Amino acid sequence: MITKIRNFSIFLLTLFTSTIVFADDPTVATNAASIAQIQQYLNLVWVLIAAVLVFMMQPGFALVEAGLTRAKNVVNIMYKNLMDFAIGTIVYWAIGYGLMFGTSILGFIGGSYFFGIGIDLTSGLGIGALIFQTVFAATAATIVSGAMAERTNFKAYIFYTVFITGFIYPVVGHWIWGGGWLSKLGMIDFAGSTVVHSVGGWAALVGAIVLGPRIGKYGPDGESKAMPGHNMAFVTLGVFLLWFGWFGFNAGSELAADMAIAMIAVTTNLAAAAGGLVATFITWKLYGKPDLSMALNGVLAGLVAITAGCAAVSPLSAVLIGAIAGVIIVFSVAFFDKVLKIDDPVGAISVHAVCGAFGTLAVGFFATNGGLLFGGGANLLKVQAIGVGSVFVWVVATSFIVFKIADVLLGLRVSREDELKGLDISEHGLEGYSGFQVFANE
Repeated sequence: MITKIRNFSIFLLTLFTSTIVFADDPTVATNAASIAQIQQYLNLVWVLIAAVLVFMMQPGFALVEAGLTRAKNVVNIMYKNLMDFAIGTIVYWAIGYGLMFGTSILGFIGGSYFFGIGIDLTSGLGIGALIFQTVFAATAATIVSGAMAERTNFKAYIFYTVFITGFIYPVVGHWIWGGGWLSKLGMIDFAGSTVVHSVGGWAALVGAIVLGPRIGKYGPDGESKAMPGHNMAFVTLGVFLLWFGWFGFNAGSELAADMAIAMIAVTTNLAAAAGGLVATFITWKLYGKPDLSMALNGVLAGLVAITAGCAAVSPLSAVLIGAIAGVIIVFSVAFFDKVLKIDDPVGAISVHAVCGAFGTLAVGFFATNGGLLFGGGANLLKVQAIGVGSVFVWVVATSFIVFKIADVLLGLRVSREDELKGLDISEHGLEGYSGFQVFANE
């Protein structure tokens, strides 16, 4: 039996080698074509893996927002995060992708690829880019829900989510990533400190202003009152999921499986760590005890800030960017809460809008090729500032219109009674924690 198996193996080996001998000899051209095809497949696989990593940020946002709000609103928060992705997926496929990456109209907006029509299905990256950009669009919408938590009408929330994912975000994306006017100026926003995070953050700012603070947040004298979230374990797990997903967010934006993705992962990780550490040290010094919630927001601040320049700065610069973001987040949260009296339950405005703007400007200082601190002059910084300013104006203007329309048509804010009762019961008829007693004055 062993002899027969050995003879059969020799036969197969002889047949295989004969095929190689008599087959057409490879040429430089055929080898190059094969290598190019393999690289295309690798690129597609990496983009799809990165898209899955970014998708994991959605439950991360849900846990952070739910944990930083009160128990009587946890179902509402989770539901909004679900709707962000469901609505964002359909609307972005139908309209948003075309406005963002379609044939440019005067450098302002795209005009093709609606409903996926015209996307190159023979190129893996062509169709793979659609799912990758879809999860980005959902992220921009999700940012808004945290700042407007605990008092927003669910119907109105669905209404404005459609416009953010289908219009406001894609237009900015076209300006910077889709061949629009800011990309022609040379603006660098590699993975979206401005395109994704500042868009969501500025919309969150407008929404929080139009909506007004939660009942009981500010006393008669204007003093801010703490309204602690109900589950810091949720928040911590959510931040770890976001940190994990951010490797796909930033390194995936390379859109290729090449050597650059390793350095992007390094700069991303260093900035996150620096942000969390600096926020810890500052709160420890200011308040006498280290503040976990602020440390977690420090991590997110570092991640948001490095997102624009993760492929353009050195590891040392990434540490500095993250550290500065860790300082900014502590004082920004206090500024919006205590000075401007803008009620943002999760710190979304400070994390995403403020640190997103800072991170975009930081590229103008720290980019190894063209940055002010590396001998490149002030031109890149000027372009970055133009980008930050123009996106701010666009998002504030358009989101204000959308929120006002939502308020007129649907009522942006729930009633006082419903807010005190909690949105889980009043909006959904369902408790996040069955049998948990919620009192009206909580």
